[in-house]
Amino acid sequence: MSRDFSNIRIVLVEPSHPGNIGGAARAMKTMGLSELVLVNPARYPDPQAQWRAAGAQDVLESARICADVNEAIADCHWVVGTSTRSRRIPWPLQMAQEVASDLLAKPAATRIAILFGTETSGLANEELQKCHCHLQIPANPEYPSLNLAMAVQVVCYELNRQATDVEQARSWDRPPASVAETEALFEHFERVLVAADFLNPDNPGQTMTRLRRLFTRITPDETEVQILRGILTTLERSRT
Repeated sequence: MSRDFSNIRIVLVEPSHPGNIGGAARAMKTMGLSELVLVNPARYPDPQAQWRAAGAQDVLESARICADVNEAIADCHWVVGTSTRSRRIPWPLQMAQEVASDLLAKPAATRIAILFGTETSGLANEELQKCHCHLQIPANPEYPSLNLAMAVQVVCYELNRQATDVEQARSWDRPPASVAETEALFEHFERVLVAADFLNPDNPGQTMTRLRRLFTRITPDETEVQILRGILTTLERSRT
């Protein structure tokens, strides 16, 4: 029995070539995934996308187009960003095999997005900071460049390969917080820290980035986020 991947979406951020969109759709369908999201594509719809998709036109036809990454992931609970570069502030980093294992172990209700950046420069730092973890595909260090559709194929293959051996074993009493709920918490935290003179808005340093990393690492559920926001609201009122 094949695994239901309906909770996992593949997000292509600003793809420049329609052939890569079609190739990604084909890669997804061969591995059982169907939800494709395109963020501000340069050329789409386009005949080249249809041609490269081969028998995966249904994936293309159901693809959703978004204006930015925030719109593409707002209702998600877990976001993975593909990256080949090291970062100034380390972020949780896993290989494709490890990511697939973790994603398959999550509750079926967990909405997951896997982001792939532009063909030329990948995901921007701001986009990567919205991700709970970064994914790397090991490659030849002398020539590590993977075509966009190839990268999608590798990740989808790992999901499909491991799905046959994975059972839903993890349960939780509350659903995880969505990206939109977590973003609202970060904004609330920043507002309270500025009001308390803990954070200088003109020179914030890396405080909010490190707090963001903390919360993406612990992945609070929606009730925990509500509790934290309630505490922040009480603190705000106590200062008035």
